[in-house]
Amino acid sequence: MHKKIIVGRRKKLPVFEHVLIEDIAAEGKAMARVDEMVVFVKNALPGDVVDLQLTRKRKNFAEAKPVKFHAYSPDRSEPFCEHFADCGGCVWQDLPYEKQLFYKQKQVVDNFERIGKIEIPSINNILPSAKTTLYRNKLEYTFSNRRWLTSEEVESGEEFRDMNGLGFHVPGMFDRIVDIRQCHLQPEPGNSIRLAVRKYAISNNLEFYDPRNHTGFLRNLLIRTSETGEVMVVPVFAHDDRENIEGLLNMLSETFPEITSLQYVVNEKRNDTITDQEVIVWKGKDHIIEQLGDLKFRIGPKSFFQTNAGQSLQLYEKTLEFAAVNKDETVYDLYTGTGSIACFLARQAKEVIGIEYVPEAIEDAKLNAALNNLDNTKFYAGDIKDLLTNGFIDEHGHPDTIVLDPPRPGIHKDVIDALLYAAPEKIVYVSCNPATQARDIALLNEAYTVTKIQPVDMFPHTHHVENIALLVKK
Repeated sequence: MHKKIIVGRRKKLPVFEHVLIEDIAAEGKAMARVDEMVVFVKNALPGDVVDLQLTRKRKNFAEAKPVKFHAYSPDRSEPFCEHFADCGGCVWQDLPYEKQLFYKQKQVVDNFERIGKIEIPSINNILPSAKTTLYRNKLEYTFSNRRWLTSEEVESGEEFRDMNGLGFHVPGMFDRIVDIRQCHLQPEPGNSIRLAVRKYAISNNLEFYDPRNHTGFLRNLLIRTSETGEVMVVPVFAHDDRENIEGLLNMLSETFPEITSLQYVVNEKRNDTITDQEVIVWKGKDHIIEQLGDLKFRIGPKSFFQTNAGQSLQLYEKTLEFAAVNKDETVYDLYTGTGSIACFLARQAKEVIGIEYVPEAIEDAKLNAALNNLDNTKFYAGDIKDLLTNGFIDEHGHPDTIVLDPPRPGIHKDVIDALLYAAPEKIVYVSCNPATQARDIALLNEAYTVTKIQPVDMFPHTHHVENIALLVKK
């Protein structure tokens, strides 16, 4: 029995002492059991023995944070990033990579068996990422005049006047930014560009954005790199201050001649999204080229593209292997994005029909097909649940194979009905969220059997896992 201490008169949420952290559950949270109650815990690992302060209590579970460690897990490793305690990005740095892979694969199995209630074949071993640092080809930074103070700064008792920060949002806080000195996610020149922009901004008294009052000048900084060596930089400004915009862009152009695409945005809205904003080319091209295998892809500032390019190749090759299409087959690629999977499929299929709800992505998909001399693709923009109707399928032909790679929420019930009406021999379901993937596949269970499962690690040091499932018509 755990000793329980009631703290505070208002919350009346207890502290439980000497609790063993047993497992890792959904969303990467650690899990313990206290008097038969499941407790989800942040910032702990299996094997830790801790005192837990409950932060939320529900009928069937509770949430807690550790307030004291009595013993540390033997699996703990030393985080390599100085921002680990504050950033909230690579939250599994203190877990050895082989253990990360173990828990990611376990997450896939648990979701299929517990959520989907699906009998699954033996699962393939998760494909590890060749790179566990410097693997991202895109990072977006935010400027703020309300940077996050580290615990060392708070404990120093000093008063800090420089509160400007350029980095990532503190988890759960829209107005606080961790001022990043070195990020281990993106290769150079990403770090150098960010640091140069910060130094120039402070030296020239450029105002960092105030997210509470919506004032200031500098809002965001987008940096893309590619395996081909091309670099895109896109600063986002809050208003059109021509002199200061040109000053910053000239500094970037002169200091970093390796930038092949230098663009900018003036975003006067209250939110940070630039999907509805004009992107203006200052120097170079309006895109960069990424290469996966022998295929090339055109990537613009607004393009969606897998951020771990090296691992994307493994993901697409395995998807192609599962699909096993031939020159007589018509394939539908749902949620095609910029057509990356469609281009891989088109080299082996008779025809590929791609559908995506973002019109700009469809235009990119058409360009990418042309870039790779693929003339057997057709792309359509629209909400898939509205576009993929029985009439659409009758007009374009029932597909032999359907490949789909939806966003994290999974697919709409109307899309499930369309899949059943289309009745392809094979469905290859690629997902970044095994929980919604398992839910969706359970709805297809009346007509399809899961025959293969392949987890893929796209994001080392996070709980996220990509998963490919092959469904074969019964």
